[in-house]
Amino acid sequence: MKEKKEELSQMVTSILKSYGQHDIICNIDSTNRLNRKTIVELIDAIRYVLFPGYFEMRNLKSCSVEYHVGELLEEIQYRLKKEVVRALQHRISEEEMRLEMIEAEAEEIVTRFLKKIPQIRDVLATDVQAAYDGDPAAYNTDEIIVSYPGFYAITVYRIAHELYLSGVPLIPRIMTEHAHNRTGIDIHPGATIGKYFFIDHGTGVVIGETTVIGDYVKIYQGVTLGALSTRGGQKLRSKKRHPTIEDNVTVYSGASILGGETRVGEGAVIGSNAFITSSVPDQTRVSIKNPELLFKGRVQMAELGQEGFWKNEKE
Repeated sequence: MKEKKEELSQMVTSILKSYGQHDIICNIDSTNRLNRKTIVELIDAIRYVLFPGYFEMRNLKSCSVEYHVGELLEEIQYRLKKEVVRALQHRISEEEMRLEMIEAEAEEIVTRFLKKIPQIRDVLATDVQAAYDGDPAAYNTDEIIVSYPGFYAITVYRIAHELYLSGVPLIPRIMTEHAHNRTGIDIHPGATIGKYFFIDHGTGVVIGETTVIGDYVKIYQGVTLGALSTRGGQKLRSKKRHPTIEDNVTVYSGASILGGETRVGEGAVIGSNAFITSSVPDQTRVSIKNPELLFKGRVQMAELGQEGFWKNEKE
């Protein structure tokens, strides 16, 4: 028993030593640790306000909707402010930290965000319409709101983007990475995305921080709107690294469009699996030449000595 205690003590000492050596991955004695669970719950609460009657546990009645929204806003304001206060502490040094100033800034940010909800709803309404107009498999717009992963990712992005524009650290990225984990769609909250945006299917989509997307753009699964190179690391911060996609562009599955200088012109169509690192003019169709497909029947396989690959139907 004594030997086990000594062994455990040695392990603790070794781990504590590691903490001292690698403080970049330690957050001890911190008052600014964000609560990821709370942030995810806030996403849900904000969606209740954005889409009344769709996600509540009970039916929402007209006679009680005013009380319902007021109660939700009060909860969101209180909980979001606490997380924003913690997040803001990440961008300043301890010497500069004055809690009352941080709390005042957080209050202003959260109030501004809540006032933006009608405008966020305006844009999301166009996204729903774009999904319905662009997908013949959609039964109605309700199906898009309650079940489409692409629309969920866009909704979370629109929420996170407003906080990003207010200079809130960490929280916007936690929000979009939650959507990424849930849907397989990775949209950086710093990207600029216009109205009537539709992601069809969506799995594997990547949209980088400095991407600019116009109105009426439709993209499919596996599309990457990324940087041409990130070898410069932190030196590239705040520089335009990702492409610009103009209005009325369609990008089909598996296409990669890379680079901050790259512009895809209005009305262009980018075919599946295209790899683009230079600008595309307006109204242009880009496609990869179809590879040659080789079909071998049973006779040809036998001539190649591969008859063993086929089973006798009588066996």
